[in-house]
Amino acid sequence: WHDSRPYQKEGSSSSSSRSQTPTASQVQRHLSKLTPAAVVDRKVSEVVQYVLIMEQRKVPVKRKDITKNVLKEYRSIYSEIIRRTARTFRQVFGMELVEIDTKNHAYILVNRLPRREGDRMNWGPATPKTGLLLVILSIIFMKGNAVKDSLLWHALKRLRVDPAERHDDFGDVKKLVTEEFVRQRYLEYCRVAHTDPVEYEFRWGARAFRETSKMKVLEFVAKMHDNQDPKTWNTQYKEAQQEAASLAQ
Repeated sequence: WHDSRPYQKEGSSSSSSRSQTPTASQVQRHLSKLTPAAVVDRKVSEVVQYVLIMEQRKVPVKRKDITKNVLKEYRSIYSEIIRRTARTFRQVFGMELVEIDTKNHAYILVNRLPRREGDRMNWGPATPKTGLLLVILSIIFMKGNAVKDSLLWHALKRLRVDPAERHDDFGDVKKLVTEEFVRQRYLEYCRVAHTDPVEYEFRWGARAFRETSKMKVLEFVAKMHDNQDPKTWNTQYKEAQQEAASLAQ
């Protein structure tokens, strides 16, 4: 009798710890009992609308924001809601809800529809900002996938986009490039290791890799150089081919 007591306690404790991690069947029971189908559908619709609104600002949507602003008391079924939300975007909008930051659970929308001939990016109508961004992505790629900020500012100045002056279309150019494009995940702005004084460099961000390709950017560069053959830039062309091959697998 004495030996059976700790065994019972241990079993009880084990059962309790197991119950803390909901199984698939428990999630389904939670959905059916506490959140009727109509409520789940409504929450999915609200999350879809919320993501679309955030996407207009090109700002990644974080799990904590979805939970706080939309799901609220239904946060316990987040995984099911986000799964159905992703399915809605895929089936209805032809878009993919992609998690680009697994640590903070941040998502962006990527167009899954085939690109029309002549389309350079998935950014919709051309605007001065997207044009500037495409130029910056081109400079980064052609310079070996990373470029120091001082070199980028010099290159833009040659294009009459002076970071030190307010631009009619872009406003504060430095703020646009180092803050807005970075926040939207089109660019990464990183400190260069072992530099004194400290130097920074730009790289492509996660959204840029999702919404365009090195080959598309190289084709843009070729057009900017009197429609030269992209193969003229042998190193970049091979790299773009390798990227295309890896994406096709």
